[in-house]
Amino acid sequence: MTSSPKSGYPSFDLEQVAGFSVALPRQSHTTSNGQLRVEPIEGISYRLTRPVSHTHGHLTEVFREDWSLTNQPVVQVNFTTTFPGRVRAWGLHAATIDRLFVATGSIRIVCFDGRQESSTFGRINEFYFGERNPGLLVIPVGVYHGWKNVGDTEAAIISMPSCLYDHDGPDRFELPWDAPTTRELIDYEW
Repeated sequence: MTSSPKSGYPSFDLEQVAGFSVALPRQSHTTSNGQLRVEPIEGISYRLTRPVSHTHGHLTEVFREDWSLTNQPVVQVNFTTTFPGRVRAWGLHAATIDRLFVATGSIRIVCFDGRQESSTFGRINEFYFGERNPGLLVIPVGVYHGWKNVGDTEAAIISMPSCLYDHDGPDRFELPWDAPTTRELIDYEW
């Protein structure tokens, strides 16, 4: 055994551990200063928020214009829930910018850039948000997105689209996440 230079704890040759040759090194989801370790898809922006505790409970700001995450107005607010373990993907909008805030539960939101002219074409972003890690995610038009409830309780998302929902002609296009043709296009395992 030798001493690890990073921790000072004893270490040994991991090549002698069964399975180590196929094990992948772990990378933290955050930097040492608390920022998410993600290279956002072109046009995606996000802001981590935090609950502020007071004598009556907690307050969390969900959206503020002065955060400068988008210059589109909030024209509608939706509240949607997802049962534990359920996947809701892949959705796409041609004219609507999505702004998603996970209010309760634990959700993994995933985005895929299928825009062929984008500088981040083919990139996938994963974001983990929930009541213990609140944040606002802004998704531009033309970016596939969806989510999975990775918690064990029903989760709720507040959606603030940039366009009013048109019941006669919704700006929503979908690829079923579990279809073989979708998996050929989007190399992602839910």
